Amino acid sequence: MRTGSEPATARSALRARLWLSVWGLVWAVFGTAVFALVGRPGWAAACGVLLLIVTVDLAMIVRHLHQGPHYQPGRDVPPYQPPDDDGPRYPRLSRRGPSWPRPPRHRHP
Repeated sequence: MRTGSEPATARSALRARLWLSVWGLVWAVFGTAVFALVGRPGWAAACGVLLLIVTVDLAMIVRHLHQGPHYQPGRDVPPYQPPDDDGPRYPRLSRRGPSWPRPPRHRHP
């Protein structure tokens, strides 16, 4: 069910982001070390900047994971605020399509 507030209440797959950040951290460390040993200071600096960005992102992800269900909900936490009204906002869909009345068809003689 859509409530219209999805961008404000959107949640991220933090565990997937955690493992992708760890993967990026490993490659940034590897790239920094290899380019420094080969004698390419520009590339080593670029990998060092990437290492800094990945480390900050990893720290934010770990912080959000430690904050609990507000950022990483369990199966029992709904991903949105339930609507206040009791009636459906949108027409119910069936196999034949929406359930609102269709306009009259004009038949030509």
